[in-house]
Amino acid sequence: MWKIILSETVGTMLLTLLGCSVVANNLLKNTKGHADGWLLICFGWGLGVFAGVYAAFHSGGHINPAVTVGILVSGASSYAPGIPVTFANTIAYFVGEFVGAFLGAVLTWLAYREHFQRTEAPADKLAVFSTGPQYRSYPWNFLTEVVATFVLVYVVLVYGHTPSGLGPLGVALVVVGIGASLGGPTGYAINPARDLGPRIAHAALPIKGKGSSDWSYSWVPVAGPLVGGVLAALLSRVAT
Repeated sequence: MWKIILSETVGTMLLTLLGCSVVANNLLKNTKGHADGWLLICFGWGLGVFAGVYAAFHSGGHINPAVTVGILVSGASSYAPGIPVTFANTIAYFVGEFVGAFLGAVLTWLAYREHFQRTEAPADKLAVFSTGPQYRSYPWNFLTEVVATFVLVYVVLVYGHTPSGLGPLGVALVVVGIGASLGGPTGYAINPARDLGPRIAHAALPIKGKGSSDWSYSWVPVAGPLVGGVLAALLSRVAT
């Protein structure tokens, strides 16, 4: 269990550090990458996944509770080689993923502290940490997260039955593609830990002029990806 927790903590920490930081580089005042655009953010998150999956190789590189739930529901006997699907191991994955996401967000704040100090807009500061909809409509925002996460988890599960050998690179490219295609409405959390851990960090950190952490929306990027992961797993049981 402790190996799972440590592996997933490190992997998810790298994911959120690189992912939150590419948003910071794009949104915060006077950064070198200010206003470089959405596609840069998509690639930054994709490369964050690439780094995180490699770093968490001991535990199979889930770095996402929706992936863990997807593997569980798919009927697999193990989460990774030598790690059986058990209640205790499932909890270990969740602990590592959420702790790692929180730590990665804290490191982003430390790296960009001076830019946070000089950025006026609270919404830009929150966007570094967590997602938010362009148009707030909870049912449709929820559906967007379900669909986007379904794509991610289904592809991850299918990889296990193909000889492609793409591994982390394949998953990273899928994340870039999801962001470019389905990220517009909600910012594509597609990962409960990626959104909730940094949102907690935003609430806890002494960020100047940070404003609200938007807890009224926080359930969407948690529940939507979990439902998407379950649906992907159910389809994988009959289609692979």
